[in-house]
Amino acid sequence: MMGASDFRHEPVLLHEVLDLLHLSLGAVVVDGTVGGGGHSQRMLEAIGPDGRLFGLDRDKRALQAAAKRLAPFDARVTLHQANYASVADVLRAEGVEACDAILLDLGVSSHQLDCQERGFSFQHDAPLDMRMDQAEGITAAQVVNELTAAGLATIFKEYGEERWAKRIARRIEQERAVAPINTTLQLAELVRSAVPVGKQPQRIHPATRVFQALRIYVNDELGYLKTGLESCLEMLRPGGILAVISFHSLEDRIVKQFFRAQTQTCECPPRLPVCVCAKQARVKLLTRRGVRAGIEEIEHNPRSRSAILRGVEKLPQQEQGVSDA
Repeated sequence: MMGASDFRHEPVLLHEVLDLLHLSLGAVVVDGTVGGGGHSQRMLEAIGPDGRLFGLDRDKRALQAAAKRLAPFDARVTLHQANYASVADVLRAEGVEACDAILLDLGVSSHQLDCQERGFSFQHDAPLDMRMDQAEGITAAQVVNELTAAGLATIFKEYGEERWAKRIARRIEQERAVAPINTTLQLAELVRSAVPVGKQPQRIHPATRVFQALRIYVNDELGYLKTGLESCLEMLRPGGILAVISFHSLEDRIVKQFFRAQTQTCECPPRLPVCVCAKQARVKLLTRRGVRAGIEEIEHNPRSRSAILRGVEKLPQQEQGVSDA
């Protein structure tokens, strides 16, 4: 079993993140997915002795590892076991009304994938758990064994973009009628057997998308992302920067659409001669095409291959007066 001392965290797009955040001395920053503290360490170095960092994570072991790594920064660091969607509540409880930068590094960490008993990966046989916070929520085993075949197919299709979702769900329904499906290798082999041999993907294991879908569903990752982006933007002061690293198309699509929506201005019907909605853009896009890892980083850290970094700067909002004319 891996402990906090074994927590391996290779921060992706580290230099690109620091360039994008453009941190200044004395800044108040948030690492909403602190993991092992790799990004946080460099952020703390950038904001100097008068800066302060708040680190959030759902994973207790990640926080333990981050606390150890960030111990030299002492009182400048405050860690919370919380989802980044709760950032407003966390900061306000700490007496902070606004911050200068927020980073979200989405998805599952290398440690969580490598930690056998967490059940995120089929590289080892382990209980089907997949919870970021193991103190709450349903496990992947409960989902696999209790949902209807139609419900499972929907999860695999929507969260894993799995072509053979219905076929895999029916096979699961057949197998669990004989015995419960409780381990990672049990499920992985079942999925492999359900996908036609000639149609199995060449570059990834046939169960990869199913495992991704279950993890996203168990942790409500996309739901938290939608509410979390709004919460993070709310807590930025004007000129503050929100940076998000995503690792698959579902996450990136939500981030991209949210950022674009916040750049929109007037929504009045074209037939109106003047604007009456007074809508203002809330952010300025800083990464129109998204930033990806270079060849050197990908060779050093293959996980960075699928990473996409996007960022926005919060704009000041003009007070809308009411005319008496």
